[in-house]
Amino acid sequence: MATTKLVHPSITDSHLNPLILRGIINITKLQGSVSASGILHSKTNTSRFNVGFRPTILTRVSEHSSGLLGGDQTLSHNKTQLYQALQGINRGIFGIPSAKKSEIETLVNQLESQNPTPNPTLNLDKMGGWWRLVYSTISILGSKRTKLGLRDFISLDEFFQIIDVDKSKAVNVIKFSAKGFSLLNGQLSIEASFRIASPTRVVINFEDSTITPDQLMNVFQKNYDVLLGIFNPEGWLDITYVDDSMRIGRDDKGNIFLSEEVYHVWLGRW
Repeated sequence: MATTKLVHPSITDSHLNPLILRGIINITKLQGSVSASGILHSKTNTSRFNVGFRPTILTRVSEHSSGLLGGDQTLSHNKTQLYQALQGINRGIFGIPSAKKSEIETLVNQLESQNPTPNPTLNLDKMGGWWRLVYSTISILGSKRTKLGLRDFISLDEFFQIIDVDKSKAVNVIKFSAKGFSLLNGQLSIEASFRIASPTRVVINFEDSTITPDQLMNVFQKNYDVLLGIFNPEGWLDITYVDDSMRIGRDDKGNIFLSEEVYHVWLGRW
């Protein structure tokens, strides 16, 4: 039987055992504990979602993580290999060697061929909640990286995506920090809506974007179009793999996105 434990994440670039979309999301803030039955008992405060708060993560620890047989064993092995291949590459955002990129894509292809959810848009309950980006073929290189100050001055931290299935809304949160300049610690938030186009595809429409705090906006203002050009999610996205902890997608620009679930909201249930 699966057990459940409540943990607080370390929000660091190296935390890899985890697409790019923002919405106006009403979500329940969590303050509570988990009983022996696995039900989260909490005080709730439903409000307009503030993407800046540090989420409480509900991690499920299951017997399926060991002693697997047959296809499940192969799937688990392939996921482990993929996570190992992702170590030390900072999500691929600043480029990786072509051999490493080919290795990762081969492992992604293997997982996609074993997709346990062949019609993901017909199973949207698997999609709602918080996701953390683990790998993307989107890269920030050369003059773009220099213009955005992402070499020595500004650090690119965690990427989160929060999906509200009921409202067909999503928000991408890209976090930034600057050593010694706490006033520049903040985030770019991108709001989008989505609609189902096929059993595997969603069409994404950009709605709005904000950078907070103002001091960080001042840093990016001159090259804000460059920043949005990198992270704007508009277009279509094929969901090529999704299970209880991992999601893979491919967009109309040829990019691959690999995300790991942080916590899941299932129609008000955990």
